[in-house]
Amino acid sequence: MTADGPGALAETPLTLEEIIDRVALGDEAAFARLYDAVAPRVLAVTTRVLRDAAQAEEIAQEALLDVWRHAPRYDATRGGVLSWVLTIAHRRAVDRVRSEQAAGEREERAGVRDAMTPHDEVAEQVETRLEHAAVRDCLGSLTELQNEAIQLAYWKGYTYRQVAEVLAAPLGTIKARMRDGLIRLRDCLESKV
Repeated sequence: MTADGPGALAETPLTLEEIIDRVALGDEAAFARLYDAVAPRVLAVTTRVLRDAAQAEEIAQEALLDVWRHAPRYDATRGGVLSWVLTIAHRRAVDRVRSEQAAGEREERAGVRDAMTPHDEVAEQVETRLEHAAVRDCLGSLTELQNEAIQLAYWKGYTYRQVAEVLAAPLGTIKARMRDGLIRLRDCLESKV
């Protein structure tokens, strides 16, 4: 075989820097040689970070594909080839860990949200209607004067003084009627619960 033939790369001892230069030019044989030289270390880094053999292998493959795609970006002034390749692998593995954690947190939040007791509108409407019926029944148990004073104050929003003016009664009398009426209402509602 000649030095220019297909086996020339395999026979010639090259540094990783020389190999990455050839990979940057699209030399598949150089990439195969680089792969053989760094793959075990890449897998060791991804396994150490991920602690899952299947994921570590997947991320190692992705990292080595990144090396193939980004070989022209390699800058020897910033560090050695092995350091550059292992940095790519480490970053990929850390990204996977973060992605898995974020997915787990999203699933947990969704599970908590879905596990919350759903709002039962029908039960709430029935309860509200029963409360309204109880209030109407208890208002019916008041004297006419108590009922009138309470309705003016609570449903129409009148002050004690305004209720006294509307009913043409002394303020003290209105206060006493309302106090007695509210006591009767409370007692009546408590008996219905």
